[in-house]
Amino acid sequence: MILELDLMSMNSVYHVLTQIIIPRPIAWILTEHDDGQYNLAPFSYFSAVCSDPPIMMISLGKKPDGSEKDTYTNVLERKNFIIHIAGEDLAESVTKSSTVLDKNQSEVDLCGLKTAHVDGFALPRVVGPKIAMSCSFYEEKSMGNSGQHLIFGLIEKVWLDDSVVAVSENGRININATAVEPIGRLGGSEYTTFGKVLNIPRPG
Repeated sequence: MILELDLMSMNSVYHVLTQIIIPRPIAWILTEHDDGQYNLAPFSYFSAVCSDPPIMMISLGKKPDGSEKDTYTNVLERKNFIIHIAGEDLAESVTKSSTVLDKNQSEVDLCGLKTAHVDGFALPRVVGPKIAMSCSFYEEKSMGNSGQHLIFGLIEKVWLDDSVVAVSENGRININATAVEPIGRLGGSEYTTFGKVLNIPRPG
């Protein structure tokens, strides 16, 4: 089968891309509204794009009514956000947090979650995920016919749950991915859970 994407609708293209680019890591992003409420939302158009300096990219579309998503507005206005890597035990909360709420409502409260202060973080982290990254706004680019937003964030500090951290003999930090139990996004309403780890050294 050959798919001619330029002959397909935007929704059909989105459906195809989310079915074939799998699995996708999920950035569970906490931002702050101007009234102090916390917004929490998942994004699977997300990746690390640079190590020097450490920069992450997230891609954000718009709400169903065409307005800007709260995450986008909050990042642009307050210039900081927290990215969490959620585990399998939080999959239902990750999905529930994608609910479109009024600005004065918080997905943190909707999902019955708690937050915790981390020294040096501009915002609190969500309790539960074993990885949290404190990021500041670095750059924005607009892309595509519908005005997709690419937000680049500078990772300033990383919080790791002690249960997922190991230090090798040479002092390098190793993350126990099995202990993180990350979920990955597939197409539709499907997620993948963490399975077998393959350790295949690179040649040379």
